[in-house]
Amino acid sequence: MTSIDTNPDAAAATQADMDAAMAAITQEYEAGGVEETQPRLDYPPYRSSLLRHPTKDLHPADPETIELWSPCFGRRDVHPLEADLTLQHGGEPIGERMVLTGRVLDGDGHPVRGQLVEIWQANAGGRYVHQRDQHPAPLDPNFTGVGRCLTDDDGTYRFTTIKPGPYPWKNHRNAWRPAHIHASLFGTDFTQRMVTQMYFPGDPLFALDPIYQSIVDPRARERLVAAYDHDVTTHEWATGYRWDIVLTGSGRTPLENDLGEDH
Repeated sequence: MTSIDTNPDAAAATQADMDAAMAAITQEYEAGGVEETQPRLDYPPYRSSLLRHPTKDLHPADPETIELWSPCFGRRDVHPLEADLTLQHGGEPIGERMVLTGRVLDGDGHPVRGQLVEIWQANAGGRYVHQRDQHPAPLDPNFTGVGRCLTDDDGTYRFTTIKPGPYPWKNHRNAWRPAHIHASLFGTDFTQRMVTQMYFPGDPLFALDPIYQSIVDPRARERLVAAYDHDVTTHEWATGYRWDIVLTGSGRTPLENDLGEDH
């Protein structure tokens, strides 16, 4: 959903102001020569990050034993039809039907089997089914925008859904978020839970979006962008996108926990 305006100056800030601030941060990052693979917690163009990023040093803590065991989601817990977001109501949802698939991997490239993958998203008009999302775009009575599945023995997940639309948010005047799908995964234990976002290739809003740009390294940003895959498409039925998710290691998929949440 659209974010809450927590900064009284947000309405006065323009996209040009945001572009200049993001360009300055990018220039500073490139000159620094230190690779950053995760979003910055304190990223001034993303205004609400200033209010919720940690302000004191973090203290290490040993997790409880229960947190070191993987949550168990069996086949009886997740119905296969939950992975098709277009079948959850009495009629056909409006928009571009698409398939999203990929593999969930650990840092060594091994598949993570039996992994619960949950997604949520806006509809084709860029609106969430949430009482706090009230921007003037239509709700779709045949699309709720949530689904889940389990990865197979090869670590593969697969969803059928509707391509979401971009939507306005209140970070600054005329701010728009690129179309995206949120994803949640648990990994091999509770302490590895990942919440992240997947974007679509070639979106013209990438360069304008402070949340996406809070990942200052371009190669790290690219790990959030799915690839169109014609082999995933279905004749006269759905387009197809492929997006692999890496839970650990230097190539880890950037986390939404670090990105913050706009929904």
